[in-house]
Amino acid sequence: MMLSQMITIVLLLAGAAFFLAGTLGLLRFPDVYTRLHALTKADNVGLGLVAAGLAIQAETWAAMGKMALIWLLVLLASATGAHLVARGALRRGIPPWTAR
Repeated sequence: MMLSQMITIVLLLAGAAFFLAGTLGLLRFPDVYTRLHALTKADNVGLGLVAAGLAIQAETWAAMGKMALIWLLVLLASATGAHLVARGALRRGIPPWTAR
């Protein structure tokens, strides 16, 4: 197995682990704000790792650029979406979780 294939496998598995961590955070955290934080941060890192792993196997620079562009657009969209959800929750009067 070539070094580039091993690096790709490691990056894809690490990305999958971050996706799993984000999903667990979504299911386990107590309120909307901490769930948003876990989901957006873990998914953004996970997607970045998956895109990097796939970019290593890309045959052209254009394909690598498209993967990077997709990742950047998802970063922007997820930050915007998380902000809108959090602002809507605050406007509805949902208080942030505090430790007891």
